[in-house]
Amino acid sequence: MLPGSHGLEPVYYPKSATATSTAINPVEVVTDWIDLFNNRIHDEGYGLAGLFLKGSYWRDLLCLTWDFHTLNEPKKIESLFKTQPKGCRIRFLTVDTTSDAGKPQASPVNFDGDVECVRSFLTLDTDVGRGRGLVRLVQDLEDGGKWKAFTLFTALQELKGHEELNGERRPTGTERSSDSARRNWKEKRVAEENLEGDLQPTVLIVGSGQGGLSAAARLKQLGITSLIVDLNPCIGDNWRNRYHQLVLHDAVWYDHMPYLHFPSNWPIFTPKDKLAEWFEIYAKVMELNVWCSTSITASSWDENTRSWTVELERNKNGSKESRTIHPRHVIQATGASGEPYFPSNIEGLADFRGDRLVHSSKFDGPQAHAKGKKAVIVGSCNSAHDIAQDYLEYGYEVTMVQRSSTLVITSQSLIDVTMKGLYSEDGPSVEDADLINYSIPNPVLKRVHTDATREMMKRDAPILRGLAKAGFAVDSGPDASGLMMKYLHRGGGYYIDIGASQLIADGKIKIKQGQEISRINAHSITFADGDELKADEIIFATGYQNMRETARKIFGDALADRVGDVWGFDEEGETRSMWRRSGHPGFWFFGGNLALCRYYSRLLALQIKALEVGLMKDEDV
Repeated sequence: MLPGSHGLEPVYYPKSATATSTAINPVEVVTDWIDLFNNRIHDEGYGLAGLFLKGSYWRDLLCLTWDFHTLNEPKKIESLFKTQPKGCRIRFLTVDTTSDAGKPQASPVNFDGDVECVRSFLTLDTDVGRGRGLVRLVQDLEDGGKWKAFTLFTALQELKGHEELNGERRPTGTERSSDSARRNWKEKRVAEENLEGDLQPTVLIVGSGQGGLSAAARLKQLGITSLIVDLNPCIGDNWRNRYHQLVLHDAVWYDHMPYLHFPSNWPIFTPKDKLAEWFEIYAKVMELNVWCSTSITASSWDENTRSWTVELERNKNGSKESRTIHPRHVIQATGASGEPYFPSNIEGLADFRGDRLVHSSKFDGPQAHAKGKKAVIVGSCNSAHDIAQDYLEYGYEVTMVQRSSTLVITSQSLIDVTMKGLYSEDGPSVEDADLINYSIPNPVLKRVHTDATREMMKRDAPILRGLAKAGFAVDSGPDASGLMMKYLHRGGGYYIDIGASQLIADGKIKIKQGQEISRINAHSITFADGDELKADEIIFATGYQNMRETARKIFGDALADRVGDVWGFDEEGETRSMWRRSGHPGFWFFGGNLALCRYYSRLLALQIKALEVGLMKDEDV
């Protein structure tokens, strides 16, 4: 667990009667509950607690306050309104019947399906915007069978008067330029992309991966000018430059980007170079302003003007140009984590005389004609497995150094157990799937994933037994809660198996388990137990540091010491400092896989827009 992160308390499912009885009308159940809810929220929240089960949760993203909350227990839910100067900002809920997935219906609460609820999508209206939600209602057997909420989810979707510029609000394409030059679309795009004249970006985004591109696309639809800067020469190089055989371990249905989904012939698991090309296409089609080969040479924040001064150095067409900009916001979107973690304190690193010793982020593939050479990969998660498999296919003798245990789930089990019917070929729209997925409060999600992980490990038992026999230590995540919880808790520690596990079980990839490295020698590694392992190439697949340390490197100690810790959970069970205010005004952390970036980019953009138009203040909570 990351330092300072809070653990998620165990969740106990409610006792419930069946929700599938023909005597139950789901529409009436939801409508009656909403009527009671709408009446009580306008009475300063009094009596609202009576609509929630003991042990219930209300997860809210920007509707109740300008922050993310997970409120547990009825009294805590009711007490929030008493601390808010405006009371409940939600004016009313309505039933959303626009899709089959969202209409009121009987649905399981838990993974095993033996706790039932009536589930319904919701639409909602607040004092400043509109949103979507989802409620799961269960009969309270201790209170005469009254229908009460076990989970309620509310999330802001748009700001009134500042809706996204798409659909019915899309540009006509026939707009005439108002300047004397009578510029056409292409000329105006070039001028905007290069910040010609006095144009200043409202938002500077550092990083042109999935985070930076998703955030910029959302901001553009809200009429906010942003500039993405990246050290790499081309958009997509953050993926393009990684190891030769890399493919995404998440399935395509889960990975769509905002507004522009992958086509129907896209492979289930995306090759890294194909994804890099998609990023280039995405930036073009979405008309995003991206400066590659650009570095930040200096930056400062002015408390009085509430803006940044950022000095940029751009390599363009073989020449360097300097530019000073004054954005009001900076988004650090430099990856899901921070700088590569390289254990530079290991004795003897400078003594190594083999062919290669690098971090996995610098690994560009095995050497040709290297059959019989010895490769050692230090680490045992996704990158380590992919690199080990790559080496083996080139004829190397491969050993993986596993210092602690690793969660291993096969990609097929992940698709069949956690994504089937949700993020799948026959699933609902990705927007509806996201609503179902993110409506589950993290403490409840942990319980759901605990049960799902049990099923996946049961399906994967043969390969897991093979790994254990080969000396590879396997775990099941924090409190046996699986992959997603391990990702959110610590940002790694798992392998989604796409073939390397069988190679380990078959003894083709050797394992050195449970021992730290004591020193690196000229052509070998010595371990704490005294064993020595010959090595021609050593790859440290040792993960990445916290994003806060990247912020320190780019923006300095003053900022890094002011922002909060990134990733892990706060006391309510929400992710710390990510996609929400960081602790420093005008500075935002944004990261995660493609799915997280797709969903939370809207919420980040809405916060920035609300600040820009005066609906929200930095001190608002």
